[in-house]
Amino acid sequence: MGRRIKLALCQIFCIDGDRDGNLVRIERALQEAGEVDIACFPEACLLGWVNPEAHELADPIPGESFHRVAELARRYGTMICIGMVEKEGDRLYDSAVLIGRDGELLLKHRKINILSHLMFPPYTPGDGVEAVETEIGRIGVLICADTFREDILERMRERRPDLLIVPYGWAAPRDRWPGHGEKLRETVSKAARFVGAPVAGTDLVGMITHGPWRGYIYGGQSVLANSKGEILAVGADRCSDVLVKEVELG
Repeated sequence: MGRRIKLALCQIFCIDGDRDGNLVRIERALQEAGEVDIACFPEACLLGWVNPEAHELADPIPGESFHRVAELARRYGTMICIGMVEKEGDRLYDSAVLIGRDGELLLKHRKINILSHLMFPPYTPGDGVEAVETEIGRIGVLICADTFREDILERMRERRPDLLIVPYGWAAPRDRWPGHGEKLRETVSKAARFVGAPVAGTDLVGMITHGPWRGYIYGGQSVLANSKGEILAVGADRCSDVLVKEVELG
């Protein structure tokens, strides 16, 4: 039997560009989660996904935004995986970080499959796929549409993670909810089976306010699946939620 850990899927409401307010909601979710080994947050949840304002608002990793989340990891004594928008020179990345209980950066992933038609100028794609040894096991990180591509999942499988964490920004026109959550469950389940590890996929709640998907809704329904692809937990539909579950690693 592998090790059992306590994991929180922190499905928060996100307002585009409202970094301070989104940080308040992040901390509130940590308070609700209580004592957990790791808290998982959605994609780009400090500034919003495909928000062109991020070209001006985003900062480097590590930078001020990272340090504010790292302080929360120290304060609440938990590892955090969270989607953050990263500025490096004139490039903007859709990134995610894994932060230790001590606030140290353990891993940074830059989204590879960036869906460039949804924002101008688009994010710059990343190219790395990594997993890192941590106090609770070997953890890999991908972001949302990365899980659509089997070549990316294959690269992750080669790194043999004990747990794969995927921040999502799973959106659709409002009339496609709640049914669109089934596609998210299928996507997370497939990724878990393919990689051979549990997958924690945490989705946003709110609305896209810019670009060709303006008005699309993030529907929540975050998903935890075991290494066989069996669904262990699903978050609330279109509502903030914190799901705390035990999951077996290894």
